[in-house]
Amino acid sequence: MTLAARIDHTLLRPDCTEAQIIQLCEEAAAHGFATVCVPPCYVALATAKLEGTAVGICTVVGFPLGYATSAAKFKEAEVALYDGATELDMVINISALKSGKADAIQAEILDLADLCHVHQALLKVIIETALLTEEEIVLACRLCVEGEADFVKTSTGFASRGASVADIALMRRSLPDSVRIKAAGGIRTREAALALVAAGADRIGASNSLAMIAETDEPNAA
Repeated sequence: MTLAARIDHTLLRPDCTEAQIIQLCEEAAAHGFATVCVPPCYVALATAKLEGTAVGICTVVGFPLGYATSAAKFKEAEVALYDGATELDMVINISALKSGKADAIQAEILDLADLCHVHQALLKVIIETALLTEEEIVLACRLCVEGEADFVKTSTGFASRGASVADIALMRRSLPDSVRIKAAGGIRTREAALALVAAGADRIGASNSLAMIAETDEPNAA
């Protein structure tokens, strides 16, 4: 698989424009990225622009802090799926995790996974590894498995740091092969992306995607 085919081509800045989202979609179609990851308000636009291509439509739920109510996240997910999203990246309630409310987190993940799967969409659960201990990362991974998530994702890109090789290696040891991993946050170079893939990441979330794939002429170096 090429590196491009592993990348969620991402633009989630609060000051992004409609024109930049259209450009993001054009780049994704031209280079064969896995998805575009766009703000919820642009899901319908991205769906229209990428109709007839193999590029998926990813958006975020409960982003970036995760402590919206479960009902609010569920409604946000419903709207995104109606607008054409094929993948949802949902931030867990980190406060709840640290408060010992594991059952509530597992139930929230399961509700959203069920909703996504009815729509033939994928659920990626963002656990924000920068804010968790190793024990909490292992627990979060277990809750994602119990909640039937399709992916566990490291980071929002809005915390103190993003993905690390150590995070990915720990997550891979903590998850069955059936649950995939998305690395995101601060991934700026092809070398960094490939190191994360080697550690066990299946998908890379990046806003620097074009530079990554321009760093080599080898089409399947990943």
